[in-house]
Amino acid sequence: MLDSRILAKHLKNIECDGYTIVENAIDKDFADELRNDLIRLENDLEVSPANNEFEGTKTKRIYNLLIHGPLYQKIPIIKTVLPIVDGVLDNGCLISSLSSINILPGESAQPIHADDQLIPLAKPHMAVVCNSMWALTDFTEENGATRIVPGSHLFDHSPDFGKDYDSQAAEMSKGSVLVYHGSLWHGGGANRSQESRVGVAMNYCAGFIRQQENQQLGLPLDLVRQFPNRLRTLVGYGVYRGLIGHINKTSPENLLDDSKDKIF
Repeated sequence: MLDSRILAKHLKNIECDGYTIVENAIDKDFADELRNDLIRLENDLEVSPANNEFEGTKTKRIYNLLIHGPLYQKIPIIKTVLPIVDGVLDNGCLISSLSSINILPGESAQPIHADDQLIPLAKPHMAVVCNSMWALTDFTEENGATRIVPGSHLFDHSPDFGKDYDSQAAEMSKGSVLVYHGSLWHGGGANRSQESRVGVAMNYCAGFIRQQENQQLGLPLDLVRQFPNRLRTLVGYGVYRGLIGHINKTSPENLLDDSKDKIF
């Protein structure tokens, strides 16, 4: 759990600069366990690069990670990161997406973008998206650490796709987590090393925003029934501020009770 003073510092960093880095947010053994299992999944699922400019031509991505076992269910509710996200959004926030990003040697830099730029709100605006990048290997400028434009969350516009911008590498050690405002300009770096740069993108949105990955249809009900309560609400089985997301004034969480499958 984060000390209140440390939490306040991280929130101030995001308010002023648009991002913060939580050093050693997870232990290195857990980081290695995640990385090794992602390699297994890449092989089992025969994952290949999407081969487009945004997702990369030498980058492997796995989406909807919550469906792939209890190991990934620990990520969204980690106590060193979630309180920061709650502080940026509120504790009614939702999981927007959970995916892996494996930048292979030789990959070029991803175009600078803002994760909320598809949302039609005038900028700057309050945070409606708060995302995080988990370093499962060391993130260095050479191997493709996420590139950021500090303070860009306060700009009155989003970046032009494909245009070059001055940016800096968010270098961090394995086990650290970059947490950032959804309006922050950023992009994956070019991997000029001989090793893969492996990370997990754990993304959240406000409870009144549509999620990037459809959690309710993407996760079997029997799987969600096994989730701890906070994870259930994070994937959408709850009601935001007593109103948004209800079913006939009833919380969708009631669907997780076998005896209440029919509440319509």
